[in-house]
Amino acid sequence: MNIDKKKKKESFLSHLEDLRWHLTRSVVSVFFGTCLAFFYKDFLFDKIIFACKENSFPTYVFLCSVSEKLCIQDMPFILMNIEMTGQFTMHILVSFMTGFIIAFPYVLFEIWLFVSPAMYKAEKRNSILFFLFSFCLFIIGILFAYYIIVPFSINFLSSYSISSEVTNKIHFISFIKTITKIILTTGLLFQLPVVIYFLTKFNLVTSTQLKQYRRHAFVIILIIASILTPPDVFSQILIGLPIFMLYEFSIFISRLMSPKS
Repeated sequence: MNIDKKKKKESFLSHLEDLRWHLTRSVVSVFFGTCLAFFYKDFLFDKIIFACKENSFPTYVFLCSVSEKLCIQDMPFILMNIEMTGQFTMHILVSFMTGFIIAFPYVLFEIWLFVSPAMYKAEKRNSILFFLFSFCLFIIGILFAYYIIVPFSINFLSSYSISSEVTNKIHFISFIKTITKIILTTGLLFQLPVVIYFLTKFNLVTSTQLKQYRRHAFVIILIIASILTPPDVFSQILIGLPIFMLYEFSIFISRLMSPKS
């Protein structure tokens, strides 16, 4: 008995040691991604974050090519900083978030390396496909938010006016927080099929239940969209529709996972 306990303790400590190294390498990868983003701040801010403020942004160019009526005019606002440490603090925060996105594939790889020894060959193969699918959904969500939701939200909110006496001088931190909030939350919301996969795998939901509560899910999706997006109906619809489509796709995944349902 003592020998068995000793072996179990050694095995547990060995797993902890492996986990520590996987976490260490993941943190180091995020750190290097953060440093890369920090030193390329001109490209990060001018070419990516503040690009949606310019008329040359791809989404605006496409709309203008479709019809002149859809051309976006110059956005009537300027960005300003009212805090002494505002620009430096935001530089660090944005660099960290960008570093995490850059290192995200490697972090997923480290997670797979940690859990794969306990898997069979078939499970390893499926897990690779699963991680790739999850990463692709995350990237699609980010790109959808960046090229679709963000431009329309920025255009609406910057041009909205209650009186000609009020001039929009927006704190650049508010501008960046709005963009990053939309992008990151949309990327996470696009993980809905992955969440449904696990819930079905552990017999917590079935495809029949998902179909039965489809209307309730639609209302919940609209509520979540209203919380996570700027307070204009158009942005909420833009994020609500793809999430609802992903919900329908999740029903299909759930049906595959539980054929008896």
